[in-house]
Amino acid sequence: MSFDAISAAELIAWYAEMGVTEALDETPHDHFAAAAELAPARQPVARLVPPTPQAAGRSAAAAPAPPDEAALSARALAREATTLDELKTALASFEGCPLKASAKSLVFADGNPAGKVMVVGEAPGADEDRAGLPFVGRSGQLLDRMLAAIGLNRQEHVYIANLLPWRPPGNRTPTPQEVAICLPFIQRQIELADPDILVCIGGPSAQGLLGVSGILASRGRWREYDTGTRTIRAIATLHPAYLLRQPLQKRLAWRDLRALKAALDTL
Repeated sequence: MSFDAISAAELIAWYAEMGVTEALDETPHDHFAAAAELAPARQPVARLVPPTPQAAGRSAAAAPAPPDEAALSARALAREATTLDELKTALASFEGCPLKASAKSLVFADGNPAGKVMVVGEAPGADEDRAGLPFVGRSGQLLDRMLAAIGLNRQEHVYIANLLPWRPPGNRTPTPQEVAICLPFIQRQIELADPDILVCIGGPSAQGLLGVSGILASRGRWREYDTGTRTIRAIATLHPAYLLRQPLQKRLAWRDLRALKAALDTL
């Protein structure tokens, strides 16, 4: 597609989807030509100068907390929350995850906290970031249809959250460091919601909460999950976004849904 065919609004929307938050300049520059004109005949040798104590202090103060420190802070903050509302407030005040700076919204949860089933996805997408709710875009619509096929809905039976409450720029896969920082919050959220069955949707959710990798190999198998107060049944399944790209795999997801329905019938 040529640039002339793209409207300014469409271009800005595409930049936003990719996580671009600011422009460097209003006019284009040929930096290659400028560099050639300004380059000296011989490059000077750089000399390493140790920072002054004042500069070192400023650098240390400005640097974000290391991932380990942020995870420890998250664990302490999550443990202090005794209700889901308190946990949401704690998350809103938490500054240890860099994803918060680029996200529009904190995407905490949707559905019925008293539901027997808790669904945990990966991370919010663009639609979820705008709405502040999990699974509201095309993936969410497919998830609702999947749940309806076994007689469930999020208003009555299901509580829905994500492994990460903030959208990664460009919908990229969360890094292990980002998952480690946010993990104490979703673990506490599961503990406070206290569902009978946990459904991990997608590979990152299954790996982060169940410790299994390879969603195609690990899906559909019942496992145990320790909430901190009791052990519940857990199962991993394919993410609706993956099913939209690979519709032939819906047969596998349907098997997982039937297993979920059978487990619910025994409660």
